[in-house]
Amino acid sequence: MVFDDVDFEGRTAFITGTSRGIGKAIALDLAERGVNVVSTGKTVEGHDELPGTIVETTEEIREMGGNSIWCQLDVRDDESVELAIEETVEAFGGIDFVVNNAGAIHLAPFEDTPPKRFDLLMDVNARGSYATTYAALPHLKESDHAHVVTFSPPLPATPAPGKAAYALSKYGMTFLAQSLAEELDSDEIGVNALWPVAAIESEATRHFGLGSPEDWRTPQVMCDALTELLSRDPAECTGNAFYDEDILSEAGVDDLSQYAVVEGTDPGPTSAWLFDTTYERS
Repeated sequence: MVFDDVDFEGRTAFITGTSRGIGKAIALDLAERGVNVVSTGKTVEGHDELPGTIVETTEEIREMGGNSIWCQLDVRDDESVELAIEETVEAFGGIDFVVNNAGAIHLAPFEDTPPKRFDLLMDVNARGSYATTYAALPHLKESDHAHVVTFSPPLPATPAPGKAAYALSKYGMTFLAQSLAEELDSDEIGVNALWPVAAIESEATRHFGLGSPEDWRTPQVMCDALTELLSRDPAECTGNAFYDEDILSEAGVDDLSQYAVVEGTDPGPTSAWLFDTTYERS
């Protein structure tokens, strides 16, 4: 595999939303590459209907010989964010990677999205990534290989009817990332957005009915795309909004069938996915 020999030994990653899904997969993948992983989120106790906790993610990392701590975190609460960052620096001495993965989803027309729901989406998605990055920034500036990654799509060319509130909150993450990238140009901190072309198998894709298993890829596609991104020189790779397929192609990954949930299928941009249904593969 292209990424088998990538080693981030000694780096520290602060990842939001690691109880399950993409966040947990990334936490485990980075831990295997020698990263000190900070597992964060609201879930510390198991739930019958929603499996996974940040504690379990940390325990799995430790069982496989990796380094990890968990910090209960609500990205809407500035004090909670600041405390988690302080605990991270106390445990590992600094922060090299911030991965803004935590997110809220609400796919509904305007009339079915009351202002309180709008506020939740903005607070968790756009503001949450802002608050996390803001708190971590002084420590990122002390790293010699600092990256901030937000899981959000390239800025739109068309409106998003039927899901405007959610789209705005996610596009806001990208706008903030690209704006910050320019501000930090002289600090050599890479700030980028990353977004999957096809839906990723997770509790969310199942809950919201985003297609069927034939339409999905495994979280490993985002793990590998993130690994490629974090491997790049942050001074040279910043201000971008990448699709996972494009950055993997640049890394020499031409066979995407390895990521299909259902063997023999070719998941890609379809009406089942959230935003850009006109994506053209290179």
